[in-house]
Amino acid sequence: MEPHYPAHWEADVVLADGGTVHVRPIRPEDGDILRAFYSRLSEQSIYFRFFGPRPRLSDREVAWFTTVDYVDRVAMIATLGTEMVAVVRFDRLGRQDAAEVAFLVEDAHQGRGVASVLMEHLRAAARERGIRSFIADVLPANSRMMAFFRHAGYTAQSQFEDGVVRMTLDLATTETSREVTMAREHRAEARSIERLLTPTSVVVVGAGREAGGIGQTVLRNLLGADFNGPVYPVHREVRAVAGVRAYKSVSAIDGDVDLAVVAVPADAVLDVVEECAEKGVRGLVVVSSGFGETGPEGRARQDELVRIARAYGLRVVGPNCLGIANTDPKVRLNATLAARLPGRGRVGFFSQSGALGTALLQRVAQRGMGISTFVSAGNRADVSGNDLLQYWEQDPATDVILLYLESLGNPRKFARLARRTAREKPIVVVKSGGVTQGVPVGHAAPVLGLPDTALTALFEQAGVIRVDDLAQLFDVAQLLAYQPLPEGPRVGVVSNSDAMALLAVDACVAAGLEPCPPANLGARAGALDYRRALADMDCQVDAIVAIYMPPVPGNAAEVAAELVRVAEETGKPLLATFEGRMGMPEELRVPGEGGDPGKGSIPSYPAAEEAVRALAHVVRHALWRRTPPGTPPGLPDVDTAAARAVVDRVLASPEAHDGARGQDRQEPSRRPPEEGAADGETTPPQGPAALVAREGPAASPVAGAVEADATELLACYGVHVWPSRIVSCSEEAVEAARELGWPVVVRADDPEISHRAGTVRLGLSDAGGVRLAYDDLAARLGPGVRLSVQRMAPQPAVATVVRAVDDADFGAVVSFGLGDITARLLGDEAFRLAPLTAEDAAALVRSVRAAPLLFGRHGYPPVAVGALEDLLIRVGRLADELPGVVRLVLDPVLVGESGVSVVGARALLRGGVGPRPDRGPRRLR
Repeated sequence: MEPHYPAHWEADVVLADGGTVHVRPIRPEDGDILRAFYSRLSEQSIYFRFFGPRPRLSDREVAWFTTVDYVDRVAMIATLGTEMVAVVRFDRLGRQDAAEVAFLVEDAHQGRGVASVLMEHLRAAARERGIRSFIADVLPANSRMMAFFRHAGYTAQSQFEDGVVRMTLDLATTETSREVTMAREHRAEARSIERLLTPTSVVVVGAGREAGGIGQTVLRNLLGADFNGPVYPVHREVRAVAGVRAYKSVSAIDGDVDLAVVAVPADAVLDVVEECAEKGVRGLVVVSSGFGETGPEGRARQDELVRIARAYGLRVVGPNCLGIANTDPKVRLNATLAARLPGRGRVGFFSQSGALGTALLQRVAQRGMGISTFVSAGNRADVSGNDLLQYWEQDPATDVILLYLESLGNPRKFARLARRTAREKPIVVVKSGGVTQGVPVGHAAPVLGLPDTALTALFEQAGVIRVDDLAQLFDVAQLLAYQPLPEGPRVGVVSNSDAMALLAVDACVAAGLEPCPPANLGARAGALDYRRALADMDCQVDAIVAIYMPPVPGNAAEVAAELVRVAEETGKPLLATFEGRMGMPEELRVPGEGGDPGKGSIPSYPAAEEAVRALAHVVRHALWRRTPPGTPPGLPDVDTAAARAVVDRVLASPEAHDGARGQDRQEPSRRPPEEGAADGETTPPQGPAALVAREGPAASPVAGAVEADATELLACYGVHVWPSRIVSCSEEAVEAARELGWPVVVRADDPEISHRAGTVRLGLSDAGGVRLAYDDLAARLGPGVRLSVQRMAPQPAVATVVRAVDDADFGAVVSFGLGDITARLLGDEAFRLAPLTAEDAAALVRSVRAAPLLFGRHGYPPVAVGALEDLLIRVGRLADELPGVVRLVLDPVLVGESGVSVVGARALLRGGVGPRPDRGPRRLR
């Protein structure tokens, strides 16, 4: 049987210059493209690889190089179109954990970052095969190769002998290697978007003669914006469109083409993409519809569109999109269906919706705001919001980032990028219900398995400002774009209307801000009155809301000039309700680039409540910025290798196989994975030190997953689970109590009913009490309900619940909430991405509405919150390091005055889980 490689070894990747290649392991049928690749190499490249001349490869050598076992011998190639442009390989040496490595990159593609991408993918494959180091023999004259190995980010050693430099590369992941990989990813993806947004020439394919047609509309908008470069319409039958010479095909165009806007029927798009690839076009904007949004057939067409484009090194915006725009005077690109763009500004704008994009741009313009660049991604088959974050992070023309999202393609990567970017540039997101209530057909999958409150919490953790609607999006954006961040929550209100001042103060209190006593100036207040009032409160506040609503037309210009002057002098954010106007009134503007509003311009809101709402978002974001990001703390008592061995042992056990087979025969259960027991089970698995699989249909709705007691697994992470025993009669209950130690608890062991009132008996200190408690519960709950005996944890304590889930999109997520029935019914639960920093754990505890009960409020004694936070950090690390743990539930966790007691813990395990998508080598997703 011919060996094969894991599917995740194949990927599309972005190179340093923004182009793409396809990376995959070599196959025996690659002999012809290997020969063609070799024929294009220079003599120097061949000499550096083979240490001597080798004009051609023999058939035997071709067979040797293309036939590998994907275990001890692995070779990765990079392809562009149908051609191989690079190859890297390793061959395991006598030492089982070391391999010899060699590279060969076609001369025409050297310097594009192909070698670094291949190295990442080969290293990942080697690590999966148990290889821990690469050894390379390099000629001393091959300085580029030696520099490449030294700068790969991994620990490298070298020694000179027998005329060659032997370099040894430790493949262990280090902070440096991770930073190098992330930096390369950032530069490559940012460059790929920069190529799209700064073309020197544009072709519009499908620009017809009909006025109002999609292609002609884009063409006219390009011309109307005075694009700084040639624009080529393509139409197979006419000689000119909109007064511009037309070409019958893309290949017939005389000059080079950077960007192609495709507006032909869906069934003709693939032919156009191939033609653009042959011409050397570097990017595509597909405004045509008829793809993933139409159903399975359209989705297949969309997938093929992306496959062809990436194979030939092109990035794709769309399909079914509005287009892209760049207001830079050096570019002046309006490759969209919107005839009017906002002016030049400091805001980057990404819209997933094409239809909504035009309305969004109109709203920006109506508010007098400007934009730097705009991208409407439509079905987002390739280019996504993550790509734009990479670009805007390093774009000096963009200060604020706005995102309208209907779904998240790679939420974990989004969180990572957003957390880094938001430290320098605020990110404001309005998320439609599509993310949690079913994604529009053709878009990437929505966030699954987590409530909408979880998404809000994860945005907050990443420093993203999430708003509820488009009005709030622009309310917050105009404040961020033109005013500084506040240093605290203290707000001063200056108004010529008592009623509006009170409304503003009430809004501040409701939003969690700290309003100072308002300055009520009276209806006839003028510029001098505002100047004095603002001067009086300057040192007492962090931000100012100025309300100017004269009952009759007054001296608005003078008051506006005073507000602008005060804002400039104080350096504190000032926002206004200025005659009920919205946006950036001329009177409140500071001249900026090209006549657009500049820094210091004061945003105006129709009502004071709207101004305060926007300010509250910005205050919270400023606080997030001031909070150190932190790093997950070191936990020296954690044994990750032992935990992995525990998971592997459980999944390999006969009980696990029986349980998994039982699940495969069942309809998916509607019950939570941690609930239920097997049919007919009379003597359940037990033992505090054993992680024992539970059989039967109640194990899990996740195919192939096995439910287990998590005691031993948690012990590997320094978490002790309070011992318990499952019992089947009163005498077993008494015996268990004697073994565990008095006092004990007798309780229902089934989580589905254990939360009900009357299912637990506490503080039992003698055999008679245990017998009575067992008999009472058995009669009350009926046959088939399992009962357990457990040593009683210290009291008093607050019952809490700690969970970790491996979400299909976000990866490991930790949640926390109180365990009482009221908190469960209200869904009072907080969420954070794993791993957790100390700051994350502290925020997680304090995010639930019932948190005051842990800090000595309402008559409750304060509990050991520090021990609880330590537990959350440990659970977060477990969830992050073990993707095979699909779900982990610690319920209840009793938090007392001196510590934490984990009373119950269950895990849901699944085998065959590879590394997290955001942890491996770079790839387009």
